[in-house]
Amino acid sequence: MFTKILVAIDGSDISKAAFYKALDMAKLFKAELHTIYVVESGMMSPGPVDTTWELIYQRLEQEGSTTMANLVEEAEKKGVTVTSHLEAGHAGDIIIKTGAAIGCDLIVMGSLGKSKLDRLLLGSVSSHVVNYAKTNVLIVKK
Repeated sequence: MFTKILVAIDGSDISKAAFYKALDMAKLFKAELHTIYVVESGMMSPGPVDTTWELIYQRLEQEGSTTMANLVEEAEKKGVTVTSHLEAGHAGDIIIKTGAAIGCDLIVMGSLGKSKLDRLLLGSVSSHVVNYAKTNVLIVKK
């Protein structure tokens, strides 16, 4: 039985499937449901940011807010309250840290998200979470 579930969202179809799986589980277990969308900023330099990077970041942040708002609305129609988290950083690390901070006992995420470049350069976010999270992780496949 789970009491707090964190589901990672990136706007991809597989992350939406993970959301619906987490939603079903939250209803079944009467668990708290949390969503997280991470704006991947791990590849941006820590130095001065030009307006191009700032615009890209703002666009990704807006996409995350919109995506989560739509899913939260659907969950509330089904009687489940959702707490949303919009963060920035390395997705795998932020998902793990947020999960620990809220005391979740399950992280749900898709097997592959939108970031094929991230997978090539840094390894899969889902693999990172599976390897380093100190809680249960459910990977949803299509």
